Amino acid sequence: MTQTQAAAANRELPSTWNPADVEAELYQRWVAAEYFTADANSDKPPFSIVIPPPNVTGSLHIGHAFEHTLMDILTRRRRMQGYEALWLPGMDHASIAVQALVEKQLREEGIDHRELGREKFLERVWQWKEKHGGAILSQMRRLGDSVDWTRQRFTMDEGLSRAVQTIFKRLYDEGLIYRAEQLVNWSPEMRTAISDIEVEHKEVEGELVSMRYGDGDASIVVATTRVETMLGDTAIAVHPADDRYRHLVGTEIELPLTGRKIPIVADEHVDPEFGSGAVKVTPAHDPNDFEIGKRHDLPMPTVMDEQGRIANTGTRFDGMDRFEARVAVREALREQDRIVAEKRPYVHSVGHSSRSKEPIEPRLSLQWFVKVGPLAQAAGDAVRDGRVAVHPPEMSKRYFDWVDNLHDWAISRQLWWGHRIPIWYGPNGEVVCVGPDEEPPSGEGWHQDEDVLDTWFSSGLWPFSTMGWPDETADLKKFYPTSVLVTGYDILFFWVVRMMMMGLYAMRDEDPAEAIPFHTIALHGMVRDPHGKKMSKSAGNTVDPIEWMDTYGADALRFTLARGANPGTDSPISEEWVSASRSFGTKLFNATKFALMNGARVPDAPLRRELLTDADRWILDRADGLVVFVDEMLEDFQFAKATEALYHFTWDEFCDWYLELSKVQFDGSEERAELTRQVLGQVLDTLLRLLHPTIPFLTETLWTALTGRESVVIADWPAASGAEVDGGAADRIAATQKLITEIRRFRSDQGLKPGQKVAARLTGVAELGLDEHVPAVRSLAKVTEPADGFTSSASIEVGLAGGAVAVELDLSGAIDVEAERKRLAKDLAAAEKELSGADKKLGNESFLAKAPAEVVDKIKARRETAEADIARIKSRLETLPES
Repeated sequence: MTQTQAAAANRELPSTWNPADVEAELYQRWVAAEYFTADANSDKPPFSIVIPPPNVTGSLHIGHAFEHTLMDILTRRRRMQGYEALWLPGMDHASIAVQALVEKQLREEGIDHRELGREKFLERVWQWKEKHGGAILSQMRRLGDSVDWTRQRFTMDEGLSRAVQTIFKRLYDEGLIYRAEQLVNWSPEMRTAISDIEVEHKEVEGELVSMRYGDGDASIVVATTRVETMLGDTAIAVHPADDRYRHLVGTEIELPLTGRKIPIVADEHVDPEFGSGAVKVTPAHDPNDFEIGKRHDLPMPTVMDEQGRIANTGTRFDGMDRFEARVAVREALREQDRIVAEKRPYVHSVGHSSRSKEPIEPRLSLQWFVKVGPLAQAAGDAVRDGRVAVHPPEMSKRYFDWVDNLHDWAISRQLWWGHRIPIWYGPNGEVVCVGPDEEPPSGEGWHQDEDVLDTWFSSGLWPFSTMGWPDETADLKKFYPTSVLVTGYDILFFWVVRMMMMGLYAMRDEDPAEAIPFHTIALHGMVRDPHGKKMSKSAGNTVDPIEWMDTYGADALRFTLARGANPGTDSPISEEWVSASRSFGTKLFNATKFALMNGARVPDAPLRRELLTDADRWILDRADGLVVFVDEMLEDFQFAKATEALYHFTWDEFCDWYLELSKVQFDGSEERAELTRQVLGQVLDTLLRLLHPTIPFLTETLWTALTGRESVVIADWPAASGAEVDGGAADRIAATQKLITEIRRFRSDQGLKPGQKVAARLTGVAELGLDEHVPAVRSLAKVTEPADGFTSSASIEVGLAGGAVAVELDLSGAIDVEAERKRLAKDLAAAEKELSGADKKLGNESFLAKAPAEVVDKIKARRETAEADIARIKSRLETLPES
């Protein structure tokens, strides 16, 4: 034993494992030692992940904790495998969320942000960002994220802003960015267009109103949930093959309340089987109607202003809020006897702004768009030709469903916080796009576009903008393309596809294999409650990961999340499971403490297997198998299977069996004890390194105590020894385990206390080649050598591969026979009563006819249990010695 190893073996661990005592200090030590700082000039192979940038407004929620745990497992493992590992952190400026927060803050101060003005407002936003933004970053430290803090980025920092301006100009100059009037999701409260991801669809109770346009034989009935939009109708559409309306196609009908006449058109979009088979067409306020309007060259008047008030209709409803107008228009139609039917409540899906919580309004608006056709084609091809792998593979279909059916992307937002669109308008209608190294036009009449870019525009550049693009940087050369993107399937379209389009476009001059933003898209599901339900504040089933870390430690939370992480599927979680993970940590801590107290050490050279016991060779082989399995699972992003295997090896095989067997070996010769110390040390070394990516704090504490070395963070990832598996040792250990287990069960049946020792005769052990294991059987099963006067009071035969072992116990004086007989008699009476009750119900034909099948099945199961209990108790009574 070297001096360093001796010191490690004698180093004392605390009496108990208390994560709060060590986590913060350990994390700070890791950061100070620059373990997480990547070197772009290193000769090591690169591994890189960019963090899905959390909103600057955000705090660590359970979804973040889940995703970050998976990314950290991948990063820490690659770092240990000898890669130059970069996990790049940062935040998104979250334009709409931050603007809403600061606007609210100003309102509470009695200030209208519009009166404050753009420049003063932005000053307040930056002040807010410096004071409140980035809380999640400190919480990431709590979780143990091994990110490179020296490379932390923000989507509004100077470098990323330059990247945004660069790619905007390139797209604009090539005709891939254009301005047009199109239908968008509109937030009347925020007075801006919003993205699809900022729209939450909710089932609401509304009304379906059927109303009659025209009179007599020329009348048509249409239905809507938004009566107020009829003021913007410019046609009625029917199916071309609908005989009921064929004679009306091409004619005009009067639009009630407006004095306008609108045409009746034939369009195959209309479902003749739904409702009356006719639909009102409001192109400026409905996505389907907009498409009909384009096909038939219909007028598209916008009848709501940016605040959701009726406008431009020339009716008395102008100026009314949309919901106020809904009632007023319906009642005006009622006065004209045009309401044919009303269905109330009518449950239907309505899009709501995730920020302002109001129903969004489809609205025709002048916006900037990205022409996604060629970009989406490239994004689809990169997956089809294998340059980018989607994991699990079955998720590829969902990817193609999105990327192959993309509409042009509305990228402008009517906000002040964000990347301002780099377009200048001149006094004579000039339009100039200005790049980052160009001076904007100046002079009278020139002004910049007021809008800012959709947050997803800048986050779509994240994999390469964070590494210094458009400059040719060492980071970009070393770490792009990134290795893997870990993200939820729910933002496959909103973020992943955008990064694919932008990365392939920005890097198109590179080798096609190097233009992709990442090699693998590893999709995970959502974290749900223990019953599989979606977490929400309204349902009252959300959890705060910070509270769980405060109570159980970061490792327990991480282990629980990893244990439930199956690729592409949702993951339930409960506090009970986190508590169980804490117990797992305590078990590992106590096992390591026991090993160190007994002098466990990592051997200096490979162990000579011929000198080892069956138990030693078995546990070493099982550890080798664990290394191989964990490697296979993590390469395939099967976090749950890898973690489950680590759990069961640690608890079931190492702690419950090998540690107990080692105690017997420590009672042997010093040579045997020393070999046992080395086996313990080698297995623990392997196990702690395998566990480190998942539970970094505990493994750091234990591994450094075991080895005396600097840190497990920079230790080598374990490799299997390559030794041939000793199948004979495994068989003998399996037989020994079964024999011990059966004796323990038999002892319990005899009413013996767990720690109570009794004499026992074991017959047939030698014939099965288990002589070496008799001391372990006697020690772990608490049965002593028979002495003079041994009397067999109870016996069983344990069937093992190749034969059986007879076990005879001498219970004389070991139990209070009379008390045991009374206890068994009481148990027998209870079991017989249970059997009688079950027989009575199952014999009642009336009950069987009415009772649900599952109730009947439960009673049958209870009857079988009662029968088994009766047989067991009677057998036990027969074997009791005479009192």
